[in-house]
Amino acid sequence: MSTPPNSDEFYEKLKVQLHDTTSWPAEYLYKFIIKSDVIKIAKLEAIFDNMGAVINTTESKNGKYTSVSINLLMRNPDAVVEKYKEVAEKIEGVISL
Repeated sequence: MSTPPNSDEFYEKLKVQLHDTTSWPAEYLYKFIIKSDVIKIAKLEAIFDNMGAVINTTESKNGKYTSVSINLLMRNPDAVVEKYKEVAEKIEGVISL
């Protein structure tokens, strides 16, 4: 699922879905696609710094884009959505999956 930037309706649906299908706290896997830009990737990683996140990056075949997977323990659906919003606010052009 692709996230429209700052779509409150999307975030509300996600919160309800996460609340209904998961026991919290729980591990959550964030997936992002970003242009292969060292600064943008570093900013993305910094948002999840000091949270015990496991971060994996994979560059696309032509090197133009990078997939970033971030796995970490989140306390509730609100915390998950807050991180999505923070990423959308701080990093231009990021695609949330």
